Amino acid sequence: MLDPARSYDLIGDVHGCAHTLEHLLERLGYRKLAGIWRHPQRMAVFLGDIIDRGPRIRESLHIVYDMVKAGQALCLMGNHEFNALGWCTPAPAGSGKQFVREHTPRHARLIHETLEQFEHYPGEWNEFVKWFYDMPLFVDAGRFRVVHACWDADVIDTLRAQFADGCIDEHFLQAAAVPESFANLSFNRLLRGTDMRLPDGMTLTGGDGLTRAFFRTKFWEDDPKTYGDIVFQPDALPERVAQKTLSSTEKGALLRYGSDEPLLFVGHYWRSGRPAPIRPNLACLDYSAVLYGKLVAYRLDQETRLDPNKFVWVDVDRPEAIQ
Repeated sequence: MLDPARSYDLIGDVHGCAHTLEHLLERLGYRKLAGIWRHPQRMAVFLGDIIDRGPRIRESLHIVYDMVKAGQALCLMGNHEFNALGWCTPAPAGSGKQFVREHTPRHARLIHETLEQFEHYPGEWNEFVKWFYDMPLFVDAGRFRVVHACWDADVIDTLRAQFADGCIDEHFLQAAAVPESFANLSFNRLLRGTDMRLPDGMTLTGGDGLTRAFFRTKFWEDDPKTYGDIVFQPDALPERVAQKTLSSTEKGALLRYGSDEPLLFVGHYWRSGRPAPIRPNLACLDYSAVLYGKLVAYRLDQETRLDPNKFVWVDVDRPEAIQ
């Protein structure tokens, strides 16, 4: 699917920030020719989450879709594209649900901006939803790998046996409506990452206004000791929780992406600050563009260890985001 000998620009979560995306593409040397952003030597790889939250979701989808169809880009599935598919897809008989993603007020709030911006373009929206099935859940190019949230080798090996190119079908999507199914595990692990339940039944309300009983965890720590060593989300844990010692069972349940593995690029995690590698072989490219952060790319050539100088970004200032 990707030629490992080619050079790529890997781009983090767009979330409807179309103008910012165009500014980033310009900075990367892409030019708009015949309505499509192109580069004479390079190809863009989007890490998913093109939709939801931002002011120009429809425009963002058109930019990315047109690039993909012209062979100028590849776009992976993010959890928000999966959410949209689940919102639109009837659940299988006997699942106890009407749709794969139930139409709860919380779910409705997350997809509201997207549906509102497509209110007068239902045909376009239906075509984009069909296209989401062409977005792979993972890409393994040998010397580097790409996934929206988390590389779980066991899940990916099993998934690859059924879907060699990482692109799933409607039957697999519908199977995700069943808790504890392999399909449900695949989407949660690859598109949402790993998490751990907060202790003592506690919950936390994050900066996004959602209240959760779990926190997102790192999947690469070699020898973590406490909850604070493994938290990987914008919202900090209370100090007493961060200092809580991990049990041997909790440690054993943690996933680990080794430092000797190929380069891995993910999005999803709402980072902040100056873009930089997490480890020499691991980078997150989601720097909260839609929350006035940065839209970030990494310029990948033939290196086998990440170069901190090859991150490129556009800062998102508030006036653009609220026009």
